[in-house]
Amino acid sequence: MKEFKTIEFNIENKIGTITLNRPEIHNAFNEVMIGEIIDCFEEIEKMNFDSIRVVIMKGKGKSFCAGADLKWMKGVANYSYQENYLESYKLSMCFNAVYSCKFPTIAMVHGAAIGGANGLLAACDFVLAHKNTVFSLSEVKIGIVPACISPYVMKRVGEFKSKELMLTGMRFNGKEAQEAGLVNWSFGEKKLREKLEDLISKLKSSGPIAVSTCKQLLYDVENVWNHEEAMENTAKMIAELRQSAEGQEGMNSFLEKRKPNWVIEN
Repeated sequence: MKEFKTIEFNIENKIGTITLNRPEIHNAFNEVMIGEIIDCFEEIEKMNFDSIRVVIMKGKGKSFCAGADLKWMKGVANYSYQENYLESYKLSMCFNAVYSCKFPTIAMVHGAAIGGANGLLAACDFVLAHKNTVFSLSEVKIGIVPACISPYVMKRVGEFKSKELMLTGMRFNGKEAQEAGLVNWSFGEKKLREKLEDLISKLKSSGPIAVSTCKQLLYDVENVWNHEEAMENTAKMIAELRQSAEGQEGMNSFLEKRKPNWVIEN
């Protein structure tokens, strides 16, 4: 894994952790961080299930992420249309790299999640947020729109809740984010750690190839296949998995009333 300037990445007990590392400006992202997140996920995609099972994304310091770095935004404002398009498309690539990761992804959110930060967390499979986190999709307040994050936020909260959050730029807390569907769970510090441990335990107890394939299945059903293709391809998928080594091990362990060989004993 390459060295990064704006993020950190480490693996412990098969848990990969990406830490946004610009705490002095609440982990606001610029073109360097965007590129490094993409690079990191590209490296993660090359890893096997013996090395890593889950990816966590979090922020160092007082906040998860304050959105776009205003100094970077000021510079971007002077770009040509084509330069702006390419910079914006790279941000879209960043969110998609998170969304399409073959391993389960968990965002751990605290402090603040402003603007584009909500694209990072919404692209994750699971979001755990401290109840006092301040959220805002505030782009309209500075005369722009939450464009690149909208596909991921709308998948989570739906069209009309997106209108409420995006058109007003309102601020809301972790509990309200949970009620909206933007996050899965919102608790205080202690219960949040307990929920993370429970979630990781559940993910690790499932077949790693099955989990990854299930992620791809959900991606394709939602974004790629029409109904007829879904009927055909899902039938092929389950037929292949039933004959796979992991599928055979899973069914045999169930019938033999033992744990499958992928379960990691602590």
